[in-house]
Amino acid sequence: MKKTFLSLCIGAVLSTSAACGWGAPVKGADVSWTSEIEANGISYYNRNGVKKDILAIMKEQGMTAVRLRVWVNPADGWYNSTQDVVAKAKRVKAAGMKLMIDFHYSDTWADPGHQTKPAAWNSYSLQQLMDAVWNSTRYTLQAVKDAGVTVDWVQVGNETNNGMLWNEGKASVNMKNYAWLTNTGYNAVKSIYSSAKVVVHLANCHDNANFRWIFDGLKTNGAKFDIIGASSYPTNATGYTWQAANSACLNNLNDMVARYAVPVMISEIGVPWDHAQAQTIVKDMITKVGQVSGGKGIGIFYWEPQARPGWKGYTLGAMDNNGKATAVWDAFK
Repeated sequence: MKKTFLSLCIGAVLSTSAACGWGAPVKGADVSWTSEIEANGISYYNRNGVKKDILAIMKEQGMTAVRLRVWVNPADGWYNSTQDVVAKAKRVKAAGMKLMIDFHYSDTWADPGHQTKPAAWNSYSLQQLMDAVWNSTRYTLQAVKDAGVTVDWVQVGNETNNGMLWNEGKASVNMKNYAWLTNTGYNAVKSIYSSAKVVVHLANCHDNANFRWIFDGLKTNGAKFDIIGASSYPTNATGYTWQAANSACLNNLNDMVARYAVPVMISEIGVPWDHAQAQTIVKDMITKVGQVSGGKGIGIFYWEPQARPGWKGYTLGAMDNNGKATAVWDAFK
């Protein structure tokens, strides 16, 4: 008997409701600061003011996934190291949540304006950098795997709007080098977790031109990636209202799906903790990710929602001054 589209979709729901464009995206958060915050004696409180573990609060609010960043040799010697990531990954597994690992390939923050090589790699040639990416990626993922944790997604680079591991991997200097470094990370991931999806992640989801430039360059030079990730900070998008930034982001995500035939996700989103429309802004972006063509908008992660105002100078967390979850958390329910 010929199957109808409806019957095919009903069957597909058992494995992934997004197969027919119906499914809500996976919702989660990057909570990499958790161990450092807790080491400073700071606690978290849910929407009702009850003290709870951060992962328990996330689950209460409808989140099912966690993102954790990795630095090569952190300046403090511990936070965001492989050891720290493994400890947090074990908590993620115990909570029954999905996991993304985010390699910065740096000793500190990697973002559009900073892609500083680890100090130990500073004098490396391109081949030595590729070897280092291979070894570093495998080392951390093997440690996570040895701890009995499944990794669902892996980012090879963080906000690589102009490549990574500058200057050798700076896209505007040598796109081929950046593509080769990306492929090295991709292959390293697959050698440990063959079913994990590899994400290439750029900032400024509203900036379609930058996304096209990077991903055209990667494809031209033979780079592989399974998912395109984007950061979206709608209130920080210069020259845009948050509404326009969200709409431009959706348009860009749809263009990425059409142009490169891969799923997309919001790897980071954040709004000021006390913004009057914070919940509305985030809810609108969650809705838009669910509207990506063909159900290819597969996830959205809030960036460090457990941070209180002013922690490390950051004001886009989702806790108030007393550490209680603000209304923005309700956007994920």
